[in-house]
Amino acid sequence: MFSISYAQMLAAISLIWLIGRAFCWVKNKRIDLKREATLLFVYTCIVVVVRFTFCPFGKVDGQIQPLLFDREKMLPFWLNLKPFIYLFDYPTKRKILLNLIGNTAMFIPLGIVWPAVFKQLNSHAKVIAAGVGASLCIEILQLPFYGRASDIDDLILNSTGFLIGYGIYLLARKIGRKEH
Repeated sequence: MFSISYAQMLAAISLIWLIGRAFCWVKNKRIDLKREATLLFVYTCIVVVVRFTFCPFGKVDGQIQPLLFDREKMLPFWLNLKPFIYLFDYPTKRKILLNLIGNTAMFIPLGIVWPAVFKQLNSHAKVIAAGVGASLCIEILQLPFYGRASDIDDLILNSTGFLIGYGIYLLARKIGRKEH
């Protein structure tokens, strides 16, 4: 068994991010500071989503719990494909609300930021596919890790949050157009 701390995940994400951005700078032969500033919102969204989807929510001794990989405990995968079966299966109402609101709210910023930053997301279908796809990727990536569960409810709640964010983006864009 080995563990991956949040600090290690953050370092890996940051390194991958910087290498990717460096390739773009070399390819474009320049650094667009305005574009890089807007992309920081994307980076921040990724870091927050990774924190709450891969690391257990509670802290132990004030520390974020690590992501655990144990080959012997990996199978069978913790996978729920039946919607709404375990949605309210928590010991307290507070934990039920935390699950519902947290899984939804976590993806709202992505729904706002991605279509604003990535011009390739130029249709409703592409934006929705990106949001659902991001959530699906997270659920698939959680499969091999001990203590993490891949759940259709999370996919539904994350996608709903993304769609709420996208609705906010569309509303803000519409209001912005009317003012100009």
